[in-house]
Amino acid sequence: MSKSIYKRMGQLMLVYWPYIILSSVSALFFVLLNGISIWLTATLINNILLDFDSILKAQSEWASKEFLTPNESLKYWTNLAILRETPLESLKVLCVTILSVFFIKNIFLYLKNILLYMVQLNIVKDIRDRLYVHIQGLSLSYFHKEKTGSITSTIINDVEQLQGSLSVAFQKLFVEPINILTFATLLFIISWKLALIAIIIIPLAGIAIIAIGKSIRRKSRRTQKKISHIMQILSETLGSIRIVKAFVNEKEEIKKFSKETLNYLNLHLKRARLDLIAAPITESFGVVIGVILLWYGGSEVILEKGLIPEDFIRFILILFAILGPIKQMSNVNLKIQAGAASAERIFTLLDTEPQIVEVKNPINIVEFKDSLKFSNVYFEYLKGSGPVLENVNFEINKGEVVALVGPSGSGKSTIADLIPRFYDVSSGEITIDGANIKNTSLSSLRSNMGIVTQEVILFNDTIKNNISYAQPDKSENVIKEAARAANALEFIEKTPEGFDTIVGERGVKLSGGQKQRIAIARALLKNPSILILDEATSALDTESEKRVQTAIESLMKDRTALVIAHRLSTVQNADKIIVIDKGKVAEIGSHESLFEKNGIYRRLYDLQFD
Repeated sequence: MSKSIYKRMGQLMLVYWPYIILSSVSALFFVLLNGISIWLTATLINNILLDFDSILKAQSEWASKEFLTPNESLKYWTNLAILRETPLESLKVLCVTILSVFFIKNIFLYLKNILLYMVQLNIVKDIRDRLYVHIQGLSLSYFHKEKTGSITSTIINDVEQLQGSLSVAFQKLFVEPINILTFATLLFIISWKLALIAIIIIPLAGIAIIAIGKSIRRKSRRTQKKISHIMQILSETLGSIRIVKAFVNEKEEIKKFSKETLNYLNLHLKRARLDLIAAPITESFGVVIGVILLWYGGSEVILEKGLIPEDFIRFILILFAILGPIKQMSNVNLKIQAGAASAERIFTLLDTEPQIVEVKNPINIVEFKDSLKFSNVYFEYLKGSGPVLENVNFEINKGEVVALVGPSGSGKSTIADLIPRFYDVSSGEITIDGANIKNTSLSSLRSNMGIVTQEVILFNDTIKNNISYAQPDKSENVIKEAARAANALEFIEKTPEGFDTIVGERGVKLSGGQKQRIAIARALLKNPSILILDEATSALDTESEKRVQTAIESLMKDRTALVIAHRLSTVQNADKIIVIDKGKVAEIGSHESLFEKNGIYRRLYDLQFD
């Protein structure tokens, strides 16, 4: 993980600094009491094994000395606190003390963990919220380039992976280094020679763990990419399940999905092999250290070279206690490396700049008053890919119903997408009441527009909430009137729960015509100044089209409307018809004038009606 990502993660953590400080204080008390508990355990073993008179004699000698070594000083004060007149009374005091220390230690352990867990979960929530807010502000072009599964995987899986890394990092990075430092200090106090041997051998394990961590980071990156691909396939298949079944292609889809999950399995196993080998490596180094120190320290005790049995027992207990934190620290590196790839993907998404941005101090459009005008508009989706629109010029005056017609792929829907600034023109300008729409606020521009498309998007919610999507504060009576005007009230009242009926994912429980009328009711409730209808009836049967067309006429009443139509019968009464061909304005006029002109419009008309 790069330093900049560490810095950014640190900035997210700093928001919760009071919790971090409280957790750190709890961690310090926990580590201190943990050291004391191990020291007391060694004292308990020593007091049981050694003669009580020998302990009292040593205590008397230490009391008479002018200078005590750190080791002697610790043992003196420990004995001073627990020794009583008889061995049994001393044992009782020691047991009660150990019990109390362990109990208080675990209270601080809980406080440390719960405070850090709160920080971790809040950071994860903050990241998910920031990602969601950020993608809401990205341009449509981004969603055309990026797969939905990849975006979803970043918000769900990558954040989940990062949460796992944060969990381990928070739990271990705060406590284990202090644990290691405390235990190492005690080891040096007991025997600096034995401690030096341990310190020389331990870093060898660290070098191996770091090398493994780098490899895990690379494999984690590939694993996360593969899971995003699996999510994309799953999303596409479930979204197109009708087509899959219609073409009896279930076996092929299963085969494709199984192949991808097998690839994911293989990648995950490669990472797991590295991940799981870290603990055995650390354990093996620990055993090597233990054996060497047992041999060396045991020799010192047997040959009476300055190390007494009591100190050797205490040293071995603390040595094995320090191996646990060292093992945990090795896992921390692996977990952080595993989360590094996810963090990179998260911040890459957060760093993606929207192509559609507002100028400083944008113009606020309160109401559409005069005209909408295209002036020398050129547009291409990707730079160098070739123009979709060329030198487009036309004007829509307030109150006019203007139709866009032309062959498929001529650029009609692109024109509709440029008006609410889903995309920006490559050159030229679009003005509303004389103001370039690039200089207006996006919210006020789009608030003045209602859009009904061929592909109706409904949410898995009630009919009422779908109609009132843009106006959630509207009363039930107003929503009902919008449904009546959209010719939808009759079928809504026949549904099991009426306006509270859940429409299903993407409106799957409703017919095409019913969904269109819900969409029209939604647009009616918004009460837009400019209405954009993009082939709103082209996919409907004749009966549904008549019902929807009646609703559309109600919707267009006293409004400015741009109607994109494939069926020319629906636009013959338009005030103006604009014929688009190969990205250019080929003809403009009324139905009668274009029919008499005997051009592209006449040819399209004859193809449909002859």
